[in-house]
Order: sequence, then C-alpha cells, then structure tokens
Amino acid sequence: MELRQLRYFVAVAEELHFGRAAARSRIAGPSLSQQIKGLERDLGVRLFDRDRRSVAMTPAGRALLAQARAVLEQADELRRSAAGLAATEPVRLGHVGWLPPGLAARVSGVAQLHVDAWIMPSHVQAGRVANGDIDLAICWARTDGLADLGLEARPIGVDRLFAISAGTDTSAVRAGDTVALTDTDTATWNSWNRYAEAFARDTGAQAVRIDDGGITGRAFFDHVRRLRRPVAGPAGRGRPDAEATA
Repeated sequence: MELRQLRYFVAVAEELHFGRAAARSRIAGPSLSQQIKGLERDLGVRLFDRDRRSVAMTPAGRALLAQARAVLEQADELRRSAAGLAATEPVRLGHVGWLPPGLAARVSGVAQLHVDAWIMPSHVQAGRVANGDIDLAICWARTDGLADLGLEARPIGVDRLFAISAGTDTSAVRAGDTVALTDTDTATWNSWNRYAEAFARDTGAQAVRIDDGGITGRAFFDHVRRLRRPVAGPAGRGRPDAEATA
C-alpha cells in the first residue's frame, strides 16, 4: 500500500467518477483504475462497485474512508513539520566535555542541533551564550555569575562530590577534613575555583592552590598522594579506581 493509492481512493470516493478523479489526481484513467485495484488487493476488500454508468462505495469502502483521510492528514502534517525544521536555523550548543547520552536523537523532532566543537571552561561558554556566539551551553555555573551576564539556567543533572584518598580505607570522611584544590589558572578554572573556595569556607575544608591543572586528570591523583589527605573532587572526571579510593 502506498500513500498515493490512498489519495486516489479518497479522490474516487469524493468524486464517485473515475474520469473526474483521474483528472483531479493528474493521472490517466486506466492507471487510476489499476491503482485502485492494487489497493483493493492489498487490503483484501472491494472498495467500489462500478460499472459503465456508475460508481458506488461498498460498505468496506465507506468504513475505511475516514481512516484513509486520517493517514493522509498525518502524512501531510509530517511533511509540514519537516519543512519547518528544514527552514529553521540550528540551535548552537556549547559544552565543557559532557553531554547527555543520545541528546541529538532526543531533540531531533524539535529542532536541528549543532554541537559546537570547541570545548571550553564553563564561564567561557556562559559568556559565549551572552555574546550570542552560541544559543545554549551545558556547563557548571553559579547563579550570581549568570545574573551578571543576564542569563538563566536550568538544572539537567547532579555531579556528585567524592573524597579521594590513597590507600584502601573506604570509611566516610568529614567534609571539614578534606582538601579542596584551586588552580592559579583562573581563566580555565574560574568556575571550579569559586565553587571550591565556597566549599572550603562553608565546611572548614583546607583550600590548597596548585598550578598544573590538576583539578582533574592524572595530575589530580598525584596531589592526592602528595597531600596524604582526602581531596574533594567531582565524580566522573578521570578517576582511575586502581590508584585511588573514594
């Protein structure tokens, strides 16, 4: 069964005349007749009673007409939606290294999504949204910083904070007994530095300044070994379980 066959069926049902239906559908009369016969074979029912003088719908034809119209309307709506999406500018999305799984597929029915290739710090991505360079950013940002830029944020997930320590002790650690690392490279680590400073201030943790970008990655675990104290750090940022225990 093809959509065009349904369109021919509706045309004949509304005209009750194969000649007029053929002219309306811009198809030759014999071809229209063959298409209707093919549709009847596919459906397994006769749609029309016809002779040389008249065309009448069968009970099965009358029963299926409304459904055929509904299918055609849905197909037309699908085309209109696709045309609207094709004419819409893509949404430009920036991020800092993490995206929700399957994001492009999940939003495909709503908008075209262009994920920017530049992975930048959170405060830089927020600034790009404010400047109009991108439309949205998935990043870590403080509400006061966003307010200064005239932006709004919506939470899409939660990042757990772990206390990472050398050895095999997995007992709970008081927040005040941990170390919070901040980096001298404020251009890159501005968002995390502000969070770590607030964490240390609110919990009594010790803030330790570093200068090698060891907030994440393998250098982070070198600091854990050097400091010999639990170091607070976000989950999912390169934590090799063989080298450190949460």
